[in-house]
Amino acid sequence: MGETPAIATAPKRAMVLAAGLGTRMRPFNGSIPKPLVAVGGKALIDYVLDRLAEEGVERAVVNVHHLADQIDRHLADRRRPKIVISDERDELLGTGGGVVKALPELGDAPFFHVNSDTIWIDGVQPNLRRLAAAFDPTRMDALLLLATTAASIGYSGRGDFLMAPDGRLARRGEREVAPFVYAGAAILTPAFFADAPKGAFSMSPLFDRSAEAGRLYGLRLEGLWMHVGTPEAIKAAEAAILASAA
Repeated sequence: MGETPAIATAPKRAMVLAAGLGTRMRPFNGSIPKPLVAVGGKALIDYVLDRLAEEGVERAVVNVHHLADQIDRHLADRRRPKIVISDERDELLGTGGGVVKALPELGDAPFFHVNSDTIWIDGVQPNLRRLAAAFDPTRMDALLLLATTAASIGYSGRGDFLMAPDGRLARRGEREVAPFVYAGAAILTPAFFADAPKGAFSMSPLFDRSAEAGRLYGLRLEGLWMHVGTPEAIKAAEAAILASAA
């Protein structure tokens, strides 16, 4: 896929998922929500929001549930992007239901969709900019940023997707090992959520539906992705950030 700059059409809105329980991030999650855990002296969610601001995103919808008041306070003074809180204190809606609730704030155009705890070191071009340049709504309902399982820090799973030469994605079979893992950032269209259920649900079936329709694509991350899922992984991520700045 070509990656010629298309900044004029880059998404101006974003969904940032910050409502998860972060149960593997003990001992932090009893007192600090995972999006506020500091890596290299900076909260995970600020890495995400700073990158979105750099790419011209004007509005970021942030969903909250676990220790939501702390996230509210942390984001209260941020102006770039403008923060809209999607409150899930009463019911955790899952990765899919949380976005469906927020769709009225996200508008009719494609939008960035980013996990609040994803962190990476960019290559020559910012990866969010590469996503925007590669996104083609005539062919895609979703374009996912993918990291290689072998070259990522803190990840030891079996991968998520197989990717064809044209970027089209297929899910890993139950007993398969796949070379790519979802790096927690994507561009999605409102059409991706067509006929989605109400209430709490996972986005996984929507990925499957899009893949079966041939409209789920991937873009390989340039740089280094770090899976910060546990307190131990924080040290590895901080070491990588320090090495990249040297």
